[in-house]
Amino acid sequence: MAPRILIVDDERDFTELVQFRLAGLGCEFLVAYDGVHALSQARQFKPSLILLDILLPDLDGLSVCEILRRQPATKKIPVIFMSALSAGVTKRTAVMQADDFFTKPLDLPRLQQRILQLLQRRPDAG
Repeated sequence: MAPRILIVDDERDFTELVQFRLAGLGCEFLVAYDGVHALSQARQFKPSLILLDILLPDLDGLSVCEILRRQPATKKIPVIFMSALSAGVTKRTAVMQADDFFTKPLDLPRLQQRILQLLQRRPDAG
């Protein structure tokens, strides 16, 4: 089964761009445009990895990640934050909760490499 990546961002154009640019990874993509939907998608589909924006409507990405980390079914899913916020405090907080942090605009080749590294660490990989 192909790995599933959940992309969480309220900018539809951005999620489409990321899917297009990462299509070569051979993954399936799920998309959520807000934090509540992201939690629902993560619980239902157990993605292999989550790309998570911090600034989201209803529930911010930091809160989403905190909730995911507290639940047994989702706590080990790798999370990469993607955000235009590059303030030190926000970035430090995000890195403490997640596996990585990418500032927008994304360095897509580096992001692709990091995704591959995290997918290879999965217990069900290859």
